[in-house]
Amino acid sequence: MSQLYRKDIISALDFTREIMDSLFQEADNIRRELKDRKFLDYCRDKVMVTVFLEPSTRTRLSFHFAMIRLGGHVVDFGLEQAASIAKGESFEDTIKMVDGYNPDIIVLRHREPGSAAKAAEISSAPIINAGDGWNEHPTQALLDLYTIKRELGKIDGVVIGIMGDLKYGRTPSSLSYALSKYRDVKIFYIAPKELQVRREVIERIEGLVEWSMVERVEEVIEELDILYVTRLQRERFSNPAEYERLRGSYIITSSLLMKFKKIPLIMHPLPRVDELSKDVDVLPTARYFTQAENGVYIRAALVKNILGV
Repeated sequence: MSQLYRKDIISALDFTREIMDSLFQEADNIRRELKDRKFLDYCRDKVMVTVFLEPSTRTRLSFHFAMIRLGGHVVDFGLEQAASIAKGESFEDTIKMVDGYNPDIIVLRHREPGSAAKAAEISSAPIINAGDGWNEHPTQALLDLYTIKRELGKIDGVVIGIMGDLKYGRTPSSLSYALSKYRDVKIFYIAPKELQVRREVIERIEGLVEWSMVERVEEVIEELDILYVTRLQRERFSNPAEYERLRGSYIITSSLLMKFKKIPLIMHPLPRVDELSKDVDVLPTARYFTQAENGVYIRAALVKNILGV
């Protein structure tokens, strides 16, 4: 039986290296199986409920596709505005209600940090954190590492620059935690001082990876195997003027990258705004759409392990 059987997935810290490597292998197996068949039958009698109380495209759709490709069923909670939450129903009551329908797994996104952990205390069905505010996004970290492994053939020893909004973005924290399970990893945090990585992230990876903070990508780009670009989290800024001041503080374009002898793998969790120019899409090292596609396979592997099928 999988170590993840009926486990809640709240943080990237919940994954050991052994578990992640196993999931990468499982994802590859599912990818091969789906080349011959459009639908598998691992989850034919299983039901997933997706409860996304904050906007999502890729994460929500990839979980839907993952479960459907496994042969399971998906019930989507729908828009928050159309649910009883809009009438004042508490988050706790909403989770109790959803769990009461006896789903096999619940995928949750919520704007409040810590909401996934709170839901896990309430729900008897396993909870997968699909993003809790600025805190974490553990399955994004899984697909990020899965992409790195497929593209570079390894994760040990990689040098990665994580660039952009590292303060309000949940992806950089989960990615950092997942990378800390591997050997000889070096992380450059590339951001203006106002958007640098949060202190609790550094405290959790201290001594496990080599890291440093820089303000300009030009300082380190030729050292990088991967440049991981993130957007400015407009929805998390309380001061619109601060957002406008910082939004142009970093941008990756094809002309910028072509100045350097080495162009690293370019990754982005998407959606992008203006921090990553569309002219980068044609470069041979652009991998963000492949990254999104990989989300279906790795999330299918995760769901399969949690359900024990």
